[in-house]
Amino acid sequence: MDLSVQTNKTAASGVLKRLARVGLITKGVLYCMLGTLAAMAAFQLGGRSADEADRGGALRTIRDLPGGFVLLGAVALGLISYSIWRLLQAFADTEDRGTDGKGWAVRARYMASALTYGSVAFIAGRLLFSERPKQDSQQQFAQQLMEKPLGQILAFVVAGIFVATAVYQFYYAFKAKYRKHTGATGSKPGGSLLLLSGKIGYTARGIVWLLLGFLFGRAALHARGAEAGDTSKAFSLLQHEAYGPWLMAAIGLGLVCYGIFNFIRARYDNLEVKR
Repeated sequence: MDLSVQTNKTAASGVLKRLARVGLITKGVLYCMLGTLAAMAAFQLGGRSADEADRGGALRTIRDLPGGFVLLGAVALGLISYSIWRLLQAFADTEDRGTDGKGWAVRARYMASALTYGSVAFIAGRLLFSERPKQDSQQQFAQQLMEKPLGQILAFVVAGIFVATAVYQFYYAFKAKYRKHTGATGSKPGGSLLLLSGKIGYTARGIVWLLLGFLFGRAALHARGAEAGDTSKAFSLLQHEAYGPWLMAAIGLGLVCYGIFNFIRARYDNLEVKR
């Protein structure tokens, strides 16, 4: 390979890795904040409620901290970095996943991740300049879907995708697939505890996706988009059950663990660029 081409490839790889690490750290901050809000809201600590336990609530909490506008701006930029990294994985196939069925499935997941966190970055940007009215994105999406031909069937499909995502999170947790992102963490002092954060974190995410699937499925069954909801509505649903607050607090702490795992990944994942 020509030396200049190799140099350019190395430089591009370095930029991509920096985007990924900044994005992972930002994602970790977001999940730590979301999990903390959920755990506090479980028992109304600090006046917190389940209505605040979503990504929008986490962003508003960051904005309201001392120096919050600077912090929120940094979070927005970090989420943009994360989205760009995922877009490059999806379209440039930087991990060399290929074009077979499995490869396209992984790349489609990267694309979905880019869109998700890109939308969160957009919300963060809006919050920098105005108090954005609280809107439930899942509820809006469900209502718009119900208005379309075969909307109820499509809503059931979306609910199925949410449940399938939950199952994948559980699989990722219990098969310890997350270990491939942790480098030599396990051999370090306390490494096993750090790795445990991945198992707990992915399990908590699976439970959240399962709850979102239930809400969307219920909305589809009754043909009422208002019955769908974001994480705040999922937590509100739990809060009114007998042991709901305890489960809500446990999920919140699990999401904090997922945030910590993103920090670990930012530090130790090789983030190899194969193309």
